[in-house]
Amino acid sequence: MNMGYSDNEFDVIVVGAGVMGSSTAYQLAKSGQKTLLLEQFDFLHHRGSSHGESRTIRATYPEDYYFGLVDESYRLWEQAQSEIGFKVYFKAQQFDMGPSDAKSLLSVIATCRKNAIPYQVLDHRQVAERFSGRIDIPEDWIGVSCELGGIIKPTKAVSMFQMLAFKNGACLKDNIKVVSINKDGDGGLKVAASNGEIFWGKKCVVTVGGWMRNLVKTVCGIELPIQPLETNVCYWRIKDGHEVKYAIGNDFPTFASYGHPYIYGTPSLEYPGLIKVAVHGGYQCNPDKRPWGPGLVPDSLKQWVEQRFKGKVDSSKPVMTQLCVYSMTPDEDFVIDFLGGEFGKDVVIGGGFSGHGFKMSPAIGRILADLALIGEAKGVELKQFRIARFEENPRGNIKEYEDQVKLLKSTL
Repeated sequence: MNMGYSDNEFDVIVVGAGVMGSSTAYQLAKSGQKTLLLEQFDFLHHRGSSHGESRTIRATYPEDYYFGLVDESYRLWEQAQSEIGFKVYFKAQQFDMGPSDAKSLLSVIATCRKNAIPYQVLDHRQVAERFSGRIDIPEDWIGVSCELGGIIKPTKAVSMFQMLAFKNGACLKDNIKVVSINKDGDGGLKVAASNGEIFWGKKCVVTVGGWMRNLVKTVCGIELPIQPLETNVCYWRIKDGHEVKYAIGNDFPTFASYGHPYIYGTPSLEYPGLIKVAVHGGYQCNPDKRPWGPGLVPDSLKQWVEQRFKGKVDSSKPVMTQLCVYSMTPDEDFVIDFLGGEFGKDVVIGGGFSGHGFKMSPAIGRILADLALIGEAKGVELKQFRIARFEENPRGNIKEYEDQVKLLKSTL
């Protein structure tokens, strides 16, 4: 399968080997395309958005247009796991909570109804009963319980897609920074790297996360409104005697709390005795000149940990924090589209995943591969993800509820 790669000519070149690019390369290689996957740093590096030990997967979204992507991804995670022979997806329930009048939480319930997702709405007493006192919500809050939750192991998942891409004949190269993409005279694309290497492809898919705005501006002059944020993921110590109760596999859910701020978390899995609870937000950053912390821990997060877990988790401070990058769009929706202009349908971009795309990466990889190969994505509506929406309205898609991601103000 790998014969003939020395000539640097490919059917499709994928730029950026985080989870989106790696998933796309897997789909392309599996469909028989001569595929090149390029990464500017080492494979599985920690400078972007695809590393770490856990991501949630959930079907409960305020926006109903994500359900199809999540639903397909549940199937594709299982399929990829069966091809590689190890697990990256661990099943759990999903539990969403918040004030009973929170518009975003009410929209979650509407999405469940519209897509026939089984769910239960629970009051304060029912939540205590359902989770045996492990979660406590205020009397004027409600909870929404759904079977479609779970945890994805991110670094392991990226590695899985890369291994499957390679197994299907893809060529993988890291420490290759793409500096330009140009049309060549023969109707193809010429992709140049900072080390002087040149690659030729019929099509190109760009999935460079926090570097998307810079690269796209260099390539064609369009400035996409994609702003990188540095976010802080916190792990908290579960108090002695309670560790097992909050561990995955013991009927404890992945969870989200719709309030100010929006808080999310996962059962104890990657670090025994620790539970991940974090604010969905961060500080604007330049991906090449990151502050690398210090990630501030707002008092509102400490209070949430203390109150929701009824003192069973030490809320004085997180015992460990990890940094990650979000690639934010103004409406927190993705950018999945053709670059257009002189490139027409030859360059496809997937970016602006705004801190909630990882779970959908199997379906997004399939969609980006389809767009590159046949010029359309089968069975999915992409109008919410067009680049042109920002020309029509700089804020993008109009929503009837508040932003989920909190933009923190740096005190540095």
